[in-house]
Amino acid sequence: MKEIFFLIQEVPEGGYTARAIGQSIFTEAEDLQTLKENIKEVLECHFEHKADRPSIVNLHFVRDEILTLA
Repeated sequence: MKEIFFLIQEVPEGGYTARAIGQSIFTEAEDLQTLKENIKEVLECHFEHKADRPSIVNLHFVRDEILTLA
């Protein structure tokens, strides 16, 4: 695997979550810098062998928004 994609969402209570697409990988943090560090750590844990780890991590930010029509 060369590449992995994470969906990043802001949590209403504060902080962020990151969920990998196609893998059972999830992490969270209070700020974006810590979230990026946590993603690196969780990838090291999930892919024990360095050769199995993706070399590219794509972060896709998702923002929920409600539009009301009168």
